[in-house]
Amino acid sequence: MPSHADIDLVVFDILGTLVNEPGGLHAAIGDLAPCSGPERIDDLVAMWQSHVAEQQQRMIDGRRPYADSDVLDREAAQVVAAECGVTDPAAVDRLATAERRLDPWPDTVGSLERLARHLPLVGLSNASRATLVHLSARAGLRWHYVLSAQDARSYKPASDVYRLAAGLAAGAPERVLMVAAHAWDLRGAQALGLRTAYVQRPVGDPPRDADSFDFHTTGLADLVTALLAD
Repeated sequence: MPSHADIDLVVFDILGTLVNEPGGLHAAIGDLAPCSGPERIDDLVAMWQSHVAEQQQRMIDGRRPYADSDVLDREAAQVVAAECGVTDPAAVDRLATAERRLDPWPDTVGSLERLARHLPLVGLSNASRATLVHLSARAGLRWHYVLSAQDARSYKPASDVYRLAAGLAAGAPERVLMVAAHAWDLRGAQALGLRTAYVQRPVGDPPRDADSFDFHTTGLADLVTALLAD
């Protein structure tokens, strides 16, 4: 298991890993359609996430011209609003920017502050630059640098997105550690030679039996402790 002496740069996925994306979408959709029950809102969150994931994959596959996440979030908001029978443009506008107002997980802010005293921290997200600016400020995320997949005009797990982060490191890719709550994200980083750390969250994509990551922790605080151990 590598220590901080083996790492030049720590790269973090953001949505789901550092902030509670489904919870924030659930709250925003609940505000849009207050008469809906929790299970119905869960279905609408899944509808939102499915639309975004499908459209991102179409772009990765070259079946749709590139559009940033703000465009996809607005499309998803319009799909959800139509499903709820909501036509108020202001309400749809607010829902479309819900990902700018996501809350951090309880161990996120303190863990980033602690690790930032020892290693450079970089955010790497499929969210747009504009969303990341607002989200990072609201959630109190501590960065030395933040990168959007928008800079590669693609989406994770396309290799060009991980190259954005690897290009910031002076050394070899194996001295870059990618941290995520999504095993699919870590597989993408691993394919480019980056080290990987899976952090368990209530949401996300758990590893398969065949996956082999450098770290597997139950929270971000535990990962920081493992990294900084002598």
